[in-house]
Amino acid sequence: MEFVVRLGTPEGAVVEQRHRATSAEALRRELEAKGLHVFALNPTRGRVQLASLLRRDRISTLEFLVFNQQLATLLNAGIPVLQSLELMQTAQTNPYFRDVLARVLGDVRSGVALSEAFRAQGELFPRLYSATLMAGERSGELVSVLRRYITYQQMIEAVGRRVKSALTYPVVLVLLAFGLVVLLMTYVIPRFATFFLGFAAELPLPTQIVIGVATFLQNNIVYILAGLAALVWYLRRQVRTDAGRLVYDRMKLKIPFVGRIFHLFGLSQFVRSLGTLLSGGTPMVTALEVATSTVTNRAIYLPLSKVTPKVREGQSLWSSLEATKLFPDLSVAMVQVGEATGALEEMLSNVGQFYDESIEVRLSQVVSLIEPAVLVLMGVVVSALILSVYLPMFTLLSHAR
Repeated sequence: MEFVVRLGTPEGAVVEQRHRATSAEALRRELEAKGLHVFALNPTRGRVQLASLLRRDRISTLEFLVFNQQLATLLNAGIPVLQSLELMQTAQTNPYFRDVLARVLGDVRSGVALSEAFRAQGELFPRLYSATLMAGERSGELVSVLRRYITYQQMIEAVGRRVKSALTYPVVLVLLAFGLVVLLMTYVIPRFATFFLGFAAELPLPTQIVIGVATFLQNNIVYILAGLAALVWYLRRQVRTDAGRLVYDRMKLKIPFVGRIFHLFGLSQFVRSLGTLLSGGTPMVTALEVATSTVTNRAIYLPLSKVTPKVREGQSLWSSLEATKLFPDLSVAMVQVGEATGALEEMLSNVGQFYDESIEVRLSQVVSLIEPAVLVLMGVVVSALILSVYLPMFTLLSHAR
């Protein structure tokens, strides 16, 4: 949701800003934790919400990546932050993104730091992004930090695209096989059942089972589809809850062959985020908190969330990571060497590259295994169905002789 907030700053100024948050209470707590006094907090209404229904209220990853590339180019050319944002906001073709940049621009004009202005937009932008900007502002190297973030985002997106493209063909193959079986069971076999009714001989047991299932599907297809639709709706609703999302993510990690790929991708998100933040000058504890929040799989996020308190208490990073039981021994050893030699950022980059290469190898293995397995399974199922249909004919022909 989007809210219009009237705030009092510690310097005594009163400003009006727009923020996005899951609820008014959550936004109030977030703002007060920053030392701001909330005078009024109201959700946006009327034409703003109606307009949002009629347009694409989304910022794609590609749009955000292009925005950061152009912003880094403008800043590198010596154009001030405020003027660069004005140029980017004017040139933006996505109306929703243009409105968001207008809010960011308004915050920056009122004296808010660029990192805080993006963070004020709630979950629209990754927390890693605002933390990266903050590190650049503190170190005075905003352009180089932005470029590190761009490189990180390109790497993560490239891995995600490879995973999706590699799994697309097996998924399509499975769906086609399922569709063929449904077609046989609901259209072809019931017509053979009508034909078999003219015979006085008893049908073989396999044929009776197949015809019984096919007749049931044909007579109840509407109810079955409605039940499946209700089940999908219920599961999607459950996945949006914390408990449901955790169960779903744990199931993903347990899928044969594919689960390991999801595991490695989550670890890659963490180590690459951590390396990007540390190389930009972000303190270790803050970098760990933000890097952990970038992990999308809750089953991996929960063990990683226990690392930050341990490091805050003085425990080494490598031993804290080892205690999660998530990381391979080689990765932990590389982090240990990086901590001991002061080359942690470089080692984290090497670990991330190691995970990406492991994902590539496992993807090729999964694809090479799934394709023949699906074809064999499809052939067995279809052959069994066809054989059950023609089996009575063979029996009748043998009796006729």
